Amino acid sequence: MCCCSHRPLALDEGCTLWQPIAVLRHYYQNKLKLAIIGQSLFGQEVYSNLRKQGHKVVGVFTVPDKDGKADPLAVAAEKDGTPVFKFPRWRVKGKPIPEVVDAYKAVGAETLIHGDKKAGFTVFWADDGLDTGPILLQRECAVEPNDTVDTLYNRFLFPEGIKAMVESVQLIADGKAPRVPQSEEGASYEGIQKKSNAKINLAQPAEAIHNWIRGHDKVPGAWTVIDGQTVTLYGSSMLGGSVPAGQPLEVEGASQPGLVTKNGLVLYGTDGKPLLVKNLQFEDGKMIPASKYFSSGESSSVELTDDEKKMASEIRNIWKSILSNVPAIEDTTDFFKSGAASMDVVRLVEEVKQKCAGVQLQTEDVYMATTFQDFIQMFVRKLRGEDQEEELVIDYATKDVNNMTVKMPYQCFINGQFEDAENGKSYQTINPTDGSVICKVSYASVGDVDRAVEAAKEAYDNGPWGRMNPRDRGSLLYKLADLMEEHQEELATIESIDSGAVYTLALKTHVGMSIQTFRYFAGWCDKIQGKTIPINQARPNRNLTFTKREPLGVCAIVIPWNYPLMMLAWKSAACLAAGNTLVLKPAQVTPLTALKFAELSVKAGIPKGVINILPGSGGMVGQRLSDHPDIRKLGFTGSTPIGKQIMKSCAVSNLKKVSLELGGKSPLIIFSDCDMDKAVRMGMSSVYFNKGENCIAAGRLFVEESIHDEYISRVEEIKKMKIGDPLDRSTDHGPQNHKAHLDKLLEYFFVKLQMKIRPLISFNRSLIYIFSY
Repeated sequence: MCCCSHRPLALDEGCTLWQPIAVLRHYYQNKLKLAIIGQSLFGQEVYSNLRKQGHKVVGVFTVPDKDGKADPLAVAAEKDGTPVFKFPRWRVKGKPIPEVVDAYKAVGAETLIHGDKKAGFTVFWADDGLDTGPILLQRECAVEPNDTVDTLYNRFLFPEGIKAMVESVQLIADGKAPRVPQSEEGASYEGIQKKSNAKINLAQPAEAIHNWIRGHDKVPGAWTVIDGQTVTLYGSSMLGGSVPAGQPLEVEGASQPGLVTKNGLVLYGTDGKPLLVKNLQFEDGKMIPASKYFSSGESSSVELTDDEKKMASEIRNIWKSILSNVPAIEDTTDFFKSGAASMDVVRLVEEVKQKCAGVQLQTEDVYMATTFQDFIQMFVRKLRGEDQEEELVIDYATKDVNNMTVKMPYQCFINGQFEDAENGKSYQTINPTDGSVICKVSYASVGDVDRAVEAAKEAYDNGPWGRMNPRDRGSLLYKLADLMEEHQEELATIESIDSGAVYTLALKTHVGMSIQTFRYFAGWCDKIQGKTIPINQARPNRNLTFTKREPLGVCAIVIPWNYPLMMLAWKSAACLAAGNTLVLKPAQVTPLTALKFAELSVKAGIPKGVINILPGSGGMVGQRLSDHPDIRKLGFTGSTPIGKQIMKSCAVSNLKKVSLELGGKSPLIIFSDCDMDKAVRMGMSSVYFNKGENCIAAGRLFVEESIHDEYISRVEEIKKMKIGDPLDRSTDHGPQNHKAHLDKLLEYFFVKLQMKIRPLISFNRSLIYIFSY
């Protein structure tokens, strides 16, 4: 019996199980003797996991060595002494059959290219080399709008494919493997996509262009012609917001010129809709950010220190071990022209990270620095932190309001960058004063949560934040507070239009107290200390017991909508002062000041990954934060039912610590010996401060019976309150925060009317009502 891994060129390709000779299928205590057909890291993982499960691999069939380098599956098998057989082709019937190829295209096996919403893989019983044998096992997953073959492979096909192969073998060993017949129509093992036919047809709608690019990303790569040369496009996404300014670029076959912007290359479909391309690769293999297309010349070289020269020597040895067919690694040696493949990129990145701790490389870094000299220059700049000095790219939503132009980030903030949600989704945030749309905001997905947590964990484990002197950390928080103060009028304006908070109150309380909070906790950074503890019955000078206070790690924060910025400050300032990193979910209806805060945190010098902001729904983002195993503590302010669910999820997942501030109904009790004037003023302010959207609002007033009538007669004081535009400096009471809250209050009002309880005072559309029992 044999099994083969599949390369994710098309997402319905399968893994094949077959029996070349009967002796290879041998039962022994529900274990099998196996021959494995496969290649790459996928095949290696399947091989290793089957051996761990106790199955005996009697032979490995894989591809021949490429440029003197063996496939990872062959390397692993040869290390274990397993016989390895190398053949150039796995198909029994030679080249792909044209009729089958046509049928394959016709049924839409290339799911990304045709925009399908589902992808998956199939494990087959083989029949003479075509994947038309009976089906043994299938798995599927949803395809997100901006998925590429790479993202699907990493997220689903690779990990789940390995599990499925191991599960399939065990099903056979246990005699439980099904055989579900299937049609031969559209079945083929070999991928149809080739570089020669991956040229982009730009004379079609934007979504079709986007699907074509991502369907060929990374292999073989969709290409077009720019300035007479072939250019391959990577990292496509539909552009949901406004198109930033840029420099026009003629692209062959496009309905209109592209635009090189600070975010990348914007292309337009025949429907006029834009899409964004992140990276470009030229014919010589060099990859650049699309935003740098017009950049003139190369950056100046950096002079290496003695320590950096030693690291460069180590890296040269790594290159030599990978490029074993190259006699010597020169400065001009090109990684890919010397025969390196995608699996070698992963190996290079991981070996450099292992040898040179503290430098975080990505696979894209290798594609953008393909020669040894360029790679060393890139590595040294990362080592020195110079790569972090590039200006933050922000696609603002702007609004002229309150005698100023406010600039509001509206995308997810992950690992120091603003970016669209992984699934491309967004939602509208509404100005409660008039119901108008302020802007569209990214609607974070579960994948965004995972990336944000990963960034926060990396920043905590390996970034400068955890190694930083506490006094230096305090200095950054002081600087952040100073920047908040510098932008306090803009922050207060955003708070007013997004939450309905009266501007004067937002300036003094929402923003003012937030600034004070950060300054307070900045002072605590170098004062978090442990203590020694006396021990009874211990020999003198032989024992020492002490406590040491250490940060927890990655913390999650979920905040409500009544004080968007102040709740952020109360929870995150202490978290950061202690040295933790965080992922924060603002309320879905009030995300904008949190995203503006993220922008200011970058300007303050807070390292990337320390602060991550994810706008979106509590049911998706909040739940994933509660469930995530890498989060060590979660802080939540909100309703009691949701608090119960969060506590349960935190307990079931990894017993993460929880801080909950849940709902209440605060009473105010007024006795007969009160100062009546003061009692009326305090009573009304307790009820209506911040529009009544206050955690300690007096939701119930209990008045002693002997003064009840007099007190009720004095609530005419309420008529002095001015209700209206929160940006009007004379306004006392602005609009309720959002429509759902407004509807809930109206529901309470009509319930009272049905109970025939007459409102003593009411104002049209003001939501100020007084009832007496």
